[in-house]
Amino acid sequence: MKLVLDANLSYRLVKKITSEFPDCVHITRTGLPIPAEDVAIWQWAKINSCIIVTNDDDYYNLANTYGFPPKVVLLRMGNQSSTGVMNTLLKHRDEIQQLDQSNEVGLLELF
Repeated sequence: MKLVLDANLSYRLVKKITSEFPDCVHITRTGLPIPAEDVAIWQWAKINSCIIVTNDDDYYNLANTYGFPPKVVLLRMGNQSSTGVMNTLLKHRDEIQQLDQSNEVGLLELF
């Protein structure tokens, strides 16, 4: 499964989670302009078969408007440290993998 971390998450997370999510990239490493528009990130993730990991509610609206792909992991934890986000992603790895493999679900909300 391939993850793309949105700009609202630290680029340092990539190193912290690559042992469990080896195909992970931060949005700043995709070649998109900085800052990238949400719709541009959506399109990039769709073309590159990535799951968007974000805490931006705008992706909830994009998922409801356009459906999937791409799929979205929406972090509903408020502002967290990189370590807190890392722990949440690692704790829910199996659920993220199920999302990746699902033909029926396109959004996973983590609290």
